[in-house]
Amino acid sequence: MGKILVIGAGGQLGQCLKTVANRRGIDEISFPAEQEANILNEEGLNILLQHEKPKYVINCAAYTAVDKAEDEVDLAKAVNEIGAGNLAEACKNSNATLIHVSTDFVFEGNEVKLLKEDDIANPINVYGVTKLAGEKLVESILPEHFIVRTSWLYSEYGNNFTKTMLKLGAERDELNIIADQIGTPTYAIDLANAIFDIIALESNAFGIYHYSNEGITSWYDFAKAIFDISKTDVKVNPIPGSAYPTKAIRPAFSVMDKSKIKNTFNITIPYWRDSLVECVNAINRN
Repeated sequence: MGKILVIGAGGQLGQCLKTVANRRGIDEISFPAEQEANILNEEGLNILLQHEKPKYVINCAAYTAVDKAEDEVDLAKAVNEIGAGNLAEACKNSNATLIHVSTDFVFEGNEVKLLKEDDIANPINVYGVTKLAGEKLVESILPEHFIVRTSWLYSEYGNNFTKTMLKLGAERDELNIIADQIGTPTYAIDLANAIFDIIALESNAFGIYHYSNEGITSWYDFAKAIFDISKTDVKVNPIPGSAYPTKAIRPAFSVMDKSKIKNTFNITIPYWRDSLVECVNAINRN
């Protein structure tokens, strides 16, 4: 399999990769601290990769505060675009393959259809614009790349919708949740497994792939499922997105077609609700 280096190791997906690597007995893997692996520091990245000599680099570092990005445009661009380019350059210099994690938010999401990898990307917020620019930079610099777009990521680590709902559900009797944004929640542990599956095959089927859990839901139904599984007694009211205006516009429908990743790498993808049960159990254990 070769040595693996994880950039952005402290984040949600980085922590899930660490957990899954332990479970799978992957020991040729390193998770450098952020100061050692700052994607805005080109020289530092080159030194790190020359020293570690990884065969694969997984980039989990991203600016993901979707609403804040509307104000912090330069910072979002620096991390999501320039940082991705810096890492692609460093991988090129040390002959490493890059696995770069991207998002369903590169799409406008204004039609009810499954989104394929080659569909036209037309992001409607700063976060999506900067993530798409990062993808394009990676593609232009480094042929040996896998770009994995994912959606609605959650886990027992970091800050995410599932953990927020569990916290709010314990504090309140009633919650209003948006019901007209449709997508697929993705358990970051499942995504981590899929990334290691791709690496294990040592494939050179480079390019863009879509990965989320199976199924389709709304934020409202996702919240209902969280409360149902965790046996939390809270009233959930469906509301339209227009009743809860946010700084950044979200895609109304961003369900991705996963046929390509399943067929290319023979990956089995769990149904979103089954994975949610696993995650809620893990949170309860912690």
